[in-house]
Amino acid sequence: MSYQIELRHFRYFLAVAEDLHFRKAAERLFISQPGLSRQIKQMEDDLGVELFVRHNRKVELTSAGLYLKNELTRNLKNLDNILDYAKLLQDGKQGKLEFGYVGSAMQDIIPNLLIQFKKEHPNVQFGLKEMDNQKQIESLLSHDIDVGFVRLDRVPRGLNIKPILKESFCLVLPKNHPINTSNFKGLQELKDESFILFDPSYSPSYYEKIMQIFDESGFTPIVSHNTIHAASIYKLVENNFGLSIVPKSLQKGYNMNVKFIELHKIPQRTTLSVVWDKNNRNPIVASLIEKITT
Repeated sequence: MSYQIELRHFRYFLAVAEDLHFRKAAERLFISQPGLSRQIKQMEDDLGVELFVRHNRKVELTSAGLYLKNELTRNLKNLDNILDYAKLLQDGKQGKLEFGYVGSAMQDIIPNLLIQFKKEHPNVQFGLKEMDNQKQIESLLSHDIDVGFVRLDRVPRGLNIKPILKESFCLVLPKNHPINTSNFKGLQELKDESFILFDPSYSPSYYEKIMQIFDESGFTPIVSHNTIHAASIYKLVENNFGLSIVPKSLQKGYNMNVKFIELHKIPQRTTLSVVWDKNNRNPIVASLIEKITT
């Protein structure tokens, strides 16, 4: 079957599908409303599919229109990425990688990785976004990022995951707290203290592991605050709002009045993993993964 449809028809359709208003879409596209209506009608006639239900005051997508909107949005993003990469090749920049990461990955793992990778790929550009685990998974599946650094045990089908750092936890206390490394006996002696923990939504599996630590210490913690940023946790601990438990790597990079006691006697460990879409067509991804996993 032959279609007389051009790329501009897809752009026009998506504008109307997003605004659900022909006049607003036409203004955004800088074309006339009658002209836009003709182009959409031509597209529907050529496809033999009704894309919109038109009412006097509103426009609605049909089920076929909704499907086409979702698929075109995803695939045109891939096309944009292809064209952007071609431009980078023309400019001699070789490519671009978009990273997602949890905060602890920025202490050592990512900076060291970028330094080493830049030696072999000096013209690669990097985009870096701190985001929680679930947001990274969503962004990988939607191709908004190329690589993620997460604290997850498993990922959806279509994604690959590779552990790169397994580490212990640390107890975080104000510097003036009477408990220190020399007299610390175990978490059970802190059962009456308040705790500040990473928000469960940040990583349900990570939160569950922290709860296991308390379970095996014989008490349920008094959780006074939840947050998603280590700096916020440390500021609250510093001001005596409670104690906390964090991955060992989060000892670095913060200058606050807190101290750390490594919980090396407990069995729980937390794993930082790299995750990527195995069908990602960004040619730089394979080089990066090879660098990380060798």
